[in-house]
Amino acid sequence: MTDFFLELSKTPQLRELIKTLGLPLPMPEPLSRLKGPWQAQPLQDQRIAVAGDNKSLYTAMIAETLALAGANPYLMEDSLQMAFRVAGEAYGRPARMLESLDTEKNLHAIVLDASGLEEIDALETLHAVFQPLVGRLRRSGRVVVIGQALHDLGESELVATQAALEGFTRSLAKEIGRKGATANLLRIAEGAGVRAAPVLRFLLSAQSAFVTAQPIEVDIHTQDTASPIAWEHVLDRKIALVTGAARGIGKETALHLAQEGAHVVCLDRPEEEGPLSHLAREIGGTPLPIDLIATHAPETIADTLRKKGGVDIVVHNAGITRDKTISRMKAELWKMVLDVNLAAVVRLHRHLREDVLRDGGRVICLSSIAGIAGNIGQTAYAASKAGIIGFVEREADHLAHRGITVNAVAPGFIETRLTAAIPLMIREAGRRLSALGQGGLPEDIAQTITFLASVGAQGITGRTLRVCGGALIGA
Repeated sequence: MTDFFLELSKTPQLRELIKTLGLPLPMPEPLSRLKGPWQAQPLQDQRIAVAGDNKSLYTAMIAETLALAGANPYLMEDSLQMAFRVAGEAYGRPARMLESLDTEKNLHAIVLDASGLEEIDALETLHAVFQPLVGRLRRSGRVVVIGQALHDLGESELVATQAALEGFTRSLAKEIGRKGATANLLRIAEGAGVRAAPVLRFLLSAQSAFVTAQPIEVDIHTQDTASPIAWEHVLDRKIALVTGAARGIGKETALHLAQEGAHVVCLDRPEEEGPLSHLAREIGGTPLPIDLIATHAPETIADTLRKKGGVDIVVHNAGITRDKTISRMKAELWKMVLDVNLAAVVRLHRHLREDVLRDGGRVICLSSIAGIAGNIGQTAYAASKAGIIGFVEREADHLAHRGITVNAVAPGFIETRLTAAIPLMIREAGRRLSALGQGGLPEDIAQTITFLASVGAQGITGRTLRVCGGALIGA
């Protein structure tokens, strides 16, 4: 889809006019995204500044993660050298002091371990670290701030100090977003340091191009699985189900899951059997043309998956919009939206969770920022997507003892055939009202779903992760 406003802004005279009118300038270059399968060293030779102090809890985890991912770490404090020396010797990636790096060389990322900040006065660290460094962050760079999970903390000043990290990170994301850079907060619960390593890797990589201004919590809620973490072909020998797979986000998700080794059962309505079968042939998957709201659908889907020995990954992507203000919304349209977007998800899940969904499995539902912030003309749609958020929160508790995670992804403005139908000026506003100043792509959602489907996401469950480019609406 052509980004009309972006094309206009490439003309110097029109770009000046846009600035004069006080309108946000779109980013003149596309975001740096991963092309092809996941890589063993996604941060190969990237220059990453690391800050912290002797109270920081996760220095060793950061050091090992960066070394294993192929990064070149540059330290802001001498106190970090011991932890990084061990990792550097193990992986042949010795850390250097940041002062040794030529100031003309841009940084690919900045990581601050702020888990040791315990008093409000200590928040001066945020200014001390980022004020001199943020200008050196390159296009499509990354910032990750690491803090403690608030529910682990007791003393009020400690909670206040750690809570401040969220406001800081969200605001920083909006300051650096115009050059395609992202900033996220990684909160780590007590005892979950090992589980946080793959999440840090994801947030620093090109896989997370449209994830910004988000607090992401890693905990030990779900039982450990016996599966080792893989960095390549992360879904080998997994069976996945993707609903609404024929087009858009569903199709891109099926492609990404298959690219990482999964056998994908591609489900969509019988009317989409042509493109659905073509996709299944392309990725070596199985087409399953069936209407999710048909009475027999849950049993038929469950039987199909049983014949394959069960399912490891379920992506509830199918959904519809029938946008009308509540005064104009007919009862049959209201029922249709709630039935497809929410009731069908719950019905199918009930048929799969006991004897079809394998232990250590992954359930990923598509919500929306409309379910978080609401939207004019989307009362039914927003209700259905908010319902999804509540569903994953509760179902995560029910399945944690089996090592199964249940999460939602809430897309923002994504360039699809549905958004192409939006009137031009509303569409342009949707693109610009985000930290990154542009719309996302279906592959951005697919990359996040693929991560949540991997063993590395074991520490994330019951959560809704926004993939919205730092949308300026909602929480």
